[in-house]
Order: sequence, then structure tokens, then C-alpha cells
Amino acid sequence: MSERDSLFDDANGHLAVGEMDEAIALYRRCVALDPEFFDGWHALGMALLKTGGVKEAIGCGLQAVTLRPNDLLAWTGLSQMYVRDGNIPEAEAAKGNARILSLGGKVVRDA
Repeated sequence: MSERDSLFDDANGHLAVGEMDEAIALYRRCVALDPEFFDGWHALGMALLKTGGVKEAIGCGLQAVTLRPNDLLAWTGLSQMYVRDGNIPEAEAAKGNARILSLGGKVVRDA
């Protein structure tokens, strides 16, 4: 198991028992080690959202949808982040992309 994957597993363990600060610190280390790590960005964003770090969560959510533009959960999470931030137009746009994906469509066509 790679260092990144080991850190991610540890972070998920902290998250499961409500140790949010510890989880966030480990998720940050995961994405520092591997900036292309979708699961790390998505998990970090959702953990930050739960602790009130909404602006930073949105940045993580944007990174996640950039890495996987056709991921339903990434768009759903980003929509939740924008709602918490009070940015309803962006929340609706993200929700629209999630809806397209839930119906079997694509946000970005494969090259």
C-alpha cells in the first residue's frame, strides 16, 4: 500500500469516529503527495464542509470535478458546498450537472 493510500485509510478512520481535525490534516497530506488524487480532494472538501470551512471546501470540490468531470458525487458535493456558501446560481449549475449524470448523460464527453 502506498503512503498516500495508507494516509487516506487513516483519515477515513478518523472521520468515522468524528475526529474531523485529524481527518482533514491527513486528507491534506494525501493531496499534497498526489495532487491528482480525486478521492482525497473529494473527501477533504466534504470534511471541510462539515467543519464550516466552506470556501476551502469549494476549492476542493472544484478540484474534484476538474479531475473527474463526469462524477455524480463530486457534482452533488460541490452543489452542497455552494448552497452552504449561499451561492445559489452556482449550486443550481452543479446540481444540473449532477442531474445530467444521474440520467446517464455526460458533462464532458470523452476525447
